[in-house]
Formats: sequence, C-alpha cells, structure tokens
Amino acid sequence: MARIGVLGGSGLYQMDALTDRREERIETPFGAPSDALLMGTIGGHEVAFLPRHGRGHRFNPSEVNYRANLWALKSVGVEFCISVSAVGSLQEDVHPGDIVVIDQFIDRTKGRAATFYEGGIVGHVSFGDPVCATLRQILLDSCAEAGAKVHDGGTYVCMEGPAFSTRAESNLYRSWGARVIGMTNLPEAKLAREAEMSYATLAMVTDYDCWHEGHDNVTVDQVIAVLTANVSMAKSVIQHAVPKVAAAGESPARGAMQHAIMTRPDLIPEDRKQALAALIGQYLG
Repeated sequence: MARIGVLGGSGLYQMDALTDRREERIETPFGAPSDALLMGTIGGHEVAFLPRHGRGHRFNPSEVNYRANLWALKSVGVEFCISVSAVGSLQEDVHPGDIVVIDQFIDRTKGRAATFYEGGIVGHVSFGDPVCATLRQILLDSCAEAGAKVHDGGTYVCMEGPAFSTRAESNLYRSWGARVIGMTNLPEAKLAREAEMSYATLAMVTDYDCWHEGHDNVTVDQVIAVLTANVSMAKSVIQHAVPKVAAAGESPARGAMQHAIMTRPDLIPEDRKQALAALIGQYLG
C-alpha cells in the first residue's frame, strides 16, 4: 500500500529515484483513471504516481476523469496527495521556473464532475482551507532543500480550458490578487478532500499569462526549456518530500467526511455504498 501519491505530468514517470517499479491498472466505479498507477519506492517508502493527462498527454484538462484518478489513489492506500501542476504567472514577481506552494483556489471550471456524493447520497465537506497545512509545509521545506525559488502561498485560479485566457480575464484575475492560473487542480482538490486525503500543490510556473506585455514574444522552445527544468526540479522536491511525508503521522484530512454525509443511512442506495466503500466505508455501516 502506498501512503503517498503524486499527480502530475507523464515526465514524472521517469523518476530516477523510484525503485521496485511496477504498474497497477485500477478499475473504479467512476470509470477508468487516466493511466495505470506506477508504484515504487523512494528511500524505502511506497509511492504511487498517476499522470493526470495520461502518458503521452492524451486527455485535455476537461477530459481528465478526476473522480477515477482520486478513487484509484485512495484504493491503494494514499493518504497524502502531492499535485504537480504547470501554471501561468499572474504576478510580475513570480517568474517562469519559480514554484508557488499555493494555499487557496478559485474555481472557474464548468461541467466537470466535481463530487463523489450524488445519485442518492449527499455530502457537504468543509473546504474553506482547501490545502493541507501539514503537507504544504513539507513541500515548502523540500523546495528549499532542493534549491528551488519558492513562493510561500498564493491563490491558484483554475480555469476550464483548453484554450488559454483572454487578456481581459487575465487582468480580472490579477485584480483579484490571484498568483497563478492553471487548468487541473479543481475539482481534483475537492475530490481529494471528499476522499479524506491531504492535498497540496507544487505550482510550477512555465510562463507569464497573457496580461504580461512580453507574453506574445515567448517562443515554444523557451516554454519547453522551462518545462524541462520544472520537471527536473519537481523530481528533486518529491525526493526530499517523501521521507518527510512518511514521518508525518496521521493525515489531517482523516475524518473530513465523518459529519458531512447528510443522507439518512437507510436511504443510501446499495450501489452508492459499494462505490464509496473504499473512500468512506466506515461511515456507511
């Protein structure tokens, strides 16, 4: 069983430090995950990797089956989930190549399946503080050890995509004080909370969003160079983070759903109980 999970790009599949590699294909009640889980160990600690877009980047952000991905990670024992996410910068002082360990989200997605609790069961989970403070601090410390230029905190605007923002939208998000913009971390973070997994994000800045006057002059080669460097840095941060997470004790997200289920237990359909047993079986009798 893997206590630690990583969601990110397929480049993380090439983690040099990962030993005892094996693949596990997981069937879920919510359909197929983006790919097989890559299981292995880092420093003796079991880790599960899942490329959210699939290997070869086959699924756009709106097509990712977030529910299946999070269910699959939970089913193999994941309690702490590290999200590695490419983002655009909304602030001048957040440069390409920097990392933001975010602490808040603004959800601008639409039409994505965003909850496990429907079809006869209703759950309202607390989400005021969407990022696990324990895991976030571990990532901050690990970024420092890896030599990354890291920003402590900031709001991640999650847009629908796959097209990027208009300039008017980009400037609106800047006026809200948001720090970065991406396309994948919601409903991912919400589903992690519903599955009682601690969740935190390494927001890897690839470029400035279109508000920046130099945005249109950025070449594909420049973006690829930053992406390559970001993948290398993310691997280093994860290597530093894994033993810290392993020593962190119980996940602070455990118990998140204990008082969140509103539906009377005898009215919950049996198929919903079966589908959710891996997530909250202890609350369903």
